[in-house]
Amino acid sequence: MTGLLTILGPTASGKTKLAANVAYRVGGEVISADSRQVFRYMDIGTGKDRDDYIVDNVDVPVHLVDMAEPGTEFSVFNFITAYNAAYLKIAAQGKTAVLCGGTGLYLDAVLRNYQLTEVPVNAELRETWADRDDKELTAMLCAYKPLHNITDTVSRERLLRALEIEYFKTENQVQPLSHDFSKTPVFGVRFERLTERERITLRLKSRLDAGMIDEVEALINRGIVPQRLKQYGLEYKYVTQYITGEIDYQMMFRLLNTAIHQFAKRQMTWFRRMERNGVRIIWLRGEDGWMKNTETILQCVDQAINY
Repeated sequence: MTGLLTILGPTASGKTKLAANVAYRVGGEVISADSRQVFRYMDIGTGKDRDDYIVDNVDVPVHLVDMAEPGTEFSVFNFITAYNAAYLKIAAQGKTAVLCGGTGLYLDAVLRNYQLTEVPVNAELRETWADRDDKELTAMLCAYKPLHNITDTVSRERLLRALEIEYFKTENQVQPLSHDFSKTPVFGVRFERLTERERITLRLKSRLDAGMIDEVEALINRGIVPQRLKQYGLEYKYVTQYITGEIDYQMMFRLLNTAIHQFAKRQMTWFRRMERNGVRIIWLRGEDGWMKNTETILQCVDQAINY
């Protein structure tokens, strides 16, 4: 069996363990589609559950984890570049690649063949924007595209970079990816809402017990400034606020727990949008367990889903 299959789902859905077991059964390898697990030393807060990749005492190979230094930028273009290299390496061995994650943008970029290219810094263009305030720059960015979230506006540097990219895209023809994965099988795993909420809260408690606060302190000691850490997702944002004395422990837990639940909803919203845009997702019940869902996936593939 060769090619690609995808396993996606919201946070705490058990997709990693499922993907590892499927990859083991088909003699394949996993490619992570997680925007934060690419960073080294960010383990507990990003959910690098390494034991999930051990099946029958065998380490299932996983790509795109621990490949970038914390504090650096890792864009969707960086992801696609790394993804293509990993996929080609796996395919060259005649193996199946199992793409697994919950970062909708990364998954969408692969499955819908985003047209991406590396955008160089344009110093001359930035100079023309030097006298404009952030409100003006945000309005300019809105003229290029709708702002579905505030990621591009959290700092002036991100705002300038987002504008630079949009300007480049309007001035240059960009080429599609070399592989078409639009017809590959995609499986989603999800739990009933109440069960999902319970799993999210229990996992947060487990991560805090496992040393997530110590992990964030260690990152600060490595020289990553707190403001930068806050941009690496909810766990790092709220734990950093606790460490720096902005909030107490109880408030940190309450705010973080609520934010993760909201994040899971946004993930599902993204997946539904992918479906509306033509990505067929075969949804599996998390309550059925990874063993049964592994068999379901293998049966679907054997029954000639367009592979």
